[in-house]
Amino acid sequence: MTLQATVSMSWVGTVLAAAEGAGVPRSALLARAGIQADALAFERWPIDHITRLWRAAAHCTQDAGFGLKAGALVGPASFNVVSYLLQSAPSLRAAIGAVQQYQRLISDGGRFQLIAGEQAGWVVYHPRQGTLAFSPHQIEAVLAAVVAFSRWVTGRGQAMRPLRVQFNQPRLGPLAGYRDAFGCPVAFEQAFSGVLLDNALLDAPLPQADAQLARLHHQHAAERLAVLSQGGALAQELRAWIAAALPARVPTRAEAAAALSLSERTLARRMRAQQLSFSALLDAVRREAALQAVAQADRPLADIGQALGFAEPAVFWRAFRRWTGCTPAQWRARQGEQG
Repeated sequence: MTLQATVSMSWVGTVLAAAEGAGVPRSALLARAGIQADALAFERWPIDHITRLWRAAAHCTQDAGFGLKAGALVGPASFNVVSYLLQSAPSLRAAIGAVQQYQRLISDGGRFQLIAGEQAGWVVYHPRQGTLAFSPHQIEAVLAAVVAFSRWVTGRGQAMRPLRVQFNQPRLGPLAGYRDAFGCPVAFEQAFSGVLLDNALLDAPLPQADAQLARLHHQHAAERLAVLSQGGALAQELRAWIAAALPARVPTRAEAAAALSLSERTLARRMRAQQLSFSALLDAVRREAALQAVAQADRPLADIGQALGFAEPAVFWRAFRRWTGCTPAQWRARQGEQG
């Protein structure tokens, strides 16, 4: 069965943040795109939704470099669970391989290909659009995101420069904007869109490499991908509802059934058919909420566990160690070092 291409809300958030940084409120952007505000509560969007959002952002900002600027905002929170996997990878080449493996968790509106050469390798992006043709800003944002991701995962910042960047589409803005974004020669209307990276950069050990942590994140990402590959509509509904309910209380399966206008028995039967566990979904939502909250340096750690419904700090600490292999304080320190 061919499923409709969808995109995670973490990538949607990147577009919204870039537009807000340009002075466009998200309410105005959504209105221009013809998307209801309650769509922000979804876990994933149809690919045409985000294409409308990109088109609206380009119109509202009137900025030919909007895609480049949006892609440059990519950081540790931009790729949901995949971000944590990338930070623990042994090398940039391995991290790109993880992106290829778990690309659907970010967006299945495209795929990456790594073409190896003797001295360097091309990271090529192949878009998969929906009914609507992609905005060219989407393509520019993806390649800018590849470079931004490479900079933060290697810890080299602006000192990390590709050898070459090229697009299979015409130039949108002044050439200086591309040079500022990539720091290397840029070509247009080429056979494919991609970033050329030196093999020494691709194979250098990453500063945050952690084999044990990588195994934990691979396991969690594989579980998420399995749910998504099954169609995952029920799982996505439940996860969105759990995430919305968590700040007020620890939600129950009975409450979830009522929220979905189902009997508890019917919900249980549907979950069994899709091999879903309510407790596992609750644990996964808590995990992602905890990782995002702990990464906020100004938020007291003691408050986070309570907000996620853990009765005692020690219970939250044990759960966090099970999720990540380290304590919340250690995780926060790592995020600070990653910058």
